[in-house]
Amino acid sequence: VDGQLPTNHVAHETIEITHGWTPWFETGFYFFNAIGSDGRTAYVGSHIRPRIAAPISWKWPVGVSISFEFGFQKKEFSANTSTLEIRPIIDKKWGGLYVSFNPTLDQSFAGPDEHRGLIFSPNLKGSYDVSKAVALGLEYYGSTGPFFHYEPIRDEEHQIFAAIDLNTSPNWEFNGGFGLGLTNATDKAIFKIIIGRRF
Repeated sequence: VDGQLPTNHVAHETIEITHGWTPWFETGFYFFNAIGSDGRTAYVGSHIRPRIAAPISWKWPVGVSISFEFGFQKKEFSANTSTLEIRPIIDKKWGGLYVSFNPTLDQSFAGPDEHRGLIFSPNLKGSYDVSKAVALGLEYYGSTGPFFHYEPIRDEEHQIFAAIDLNTSPNWEFNGGFGLGLTNATDKAIFKIIIGRRF
């Protein structure tokens, strides 16, 4: 549609390298790639993401941080080719229960959303430790349109994932999930895996 390649039956692969400079500041760098038929195997784009956090020594009742992710992507994969994501992160753990909320705002600098202002894209995660190594939960990802000027529900994006987190080693992280789209504007089914190694 409008020069964009279809999203069905394609794998999106991201390499992320993140370095913590201080206990409260880190920078992440992303390489986005796509693997699929009909010319969809390609380097897609890159983002850089600085993040600052309230230090643990402040002993706030909840974790608070904010990241600013800026970068570009090819127009065949995203109509908005230059974007900024502002992602506040508020999270808390009560015993085995973990909750995280990201009231994310997206801004396009090149593409059809360039003059639409900030797009509201909320994310929510809840999980529970069923053992020392396994946490099960639900994740929600949405995009509702310009902040305070939301799209009709059929044009919004809403996804729910059943997810699992494995904590088998302090040096590794694993998150996997299967997601279902709840509106016509959302991809109907997505399978995701995140594997991380801490150095």
